[in-house]
Amino acid sequence: MKPSRVRRVVQMLTTLQSGPPRTADDLSRIFGVSRRTLFRDLKELQNIGIEPLFSQKHQGYKIAPEQFLPPINLNLQEALAILLLVHKMRSQIQLPFKTSALLAALKIESALPPRIRHYCRHALARISAKAGAQAPIEGPLSLDGIFGKIQSAIAQRRKVKIHYNSLFDKAAIDSVLSPLHILYNQRAWYCIGRSSIHKSIRTFKLNRIKKADILDEGFDGGDNFDLADYLGCAWSMIPEGRIHHIRLRFAPKVASNVAEVRWHKSQKVTHEPSGSATVEFRVDGLNEITWWILGYGDQVEVLAPAALRKNIAEIAQNMAALNLNNS
Repeated sequence: MKPSRVRRVVQMLTTLQSGPPRTADDLSRIFGVSRRTLFRDLKELQNIGIEPLFSQKHQGYKIAPEQFLPPINLNLQEALAILLLVHKMRSQIQLPFKTSALLAALKIESALPPRIRHYCRHALARISAKAGAQAPIEGPLSLDGIFGKIQSAIAQRRKVKIHYNSLFDKAAIDSVLSPLHILYNQRAWYCIGRSSIHKSIRTFKLNRIKKADILDEGFDGGDNFDLADYLGCAWSMIPEGRIHHIRLRFAPKVASNVAEVRWHKSQKVTHEPSGSATVEFRVDGLNEITWWILGYGDQVEVLAPAALRKNIAEIAQNMAALNLNNS
């Protein structure tokens, strides 16, 4: 939705919340739009969960006050924090209900005292956030659509039948999922749940779910699921069932950059007089951390375990052969 339209919809919200019901002609005149555009705006309100009520008596529209939270008093820092998250940080991840978040931010902004509103606008104009790579959701299901269904199913403890493009199974599969948790990790949203086809708890990437239907059948045990317990010592999000003590030596060129980031909860760093750094982890599984290590190329040496050192060497040899053969 364009910013100009978002602001108009926010103003329409304010208008319909106060005063008598407004006819379509009244609203068209107030906002300087055609009836066709007006009804598109009213439809947009419905899409974000706000239902304008039509009064037969007055032949006009109004929004019931119970659809909204009571007024909240925000100080300057609180207001700036919310506006910063919505206006600047929403590009950092694929934010579900992005339009609703933007509407909420604009409503907060319009209700601020002039001094605070001016300060926030001035501050935000000089703050930017660079978005990282994302895995967009394409096809018939939007992020709002699939996220909303999964979240609703978790809240109601109801199963979901999904049609899923599985890279692990190398095929499109159908599974009945008992959804337990929604997780954003690095570039994409995931649903963690018990899969009927796998007979175990598995992780499903939302952008690979091509169809989802909430079933009437419920499931038990959702309240007992603990994400931290499930992930355990996994490097990222896929535990493999075996803990490895990993030791890596990073060259001086990258040692400081690596050491200043907390990559894993088990991380230990030893700085060497030469400027290099030895970094240790206790990680469940080797696959995920392998690709992270490869990202540092010849600036990292695997000291342990031997299996990881061998894997890295084989992949590096294959990469060199592939690129040399094609040069």
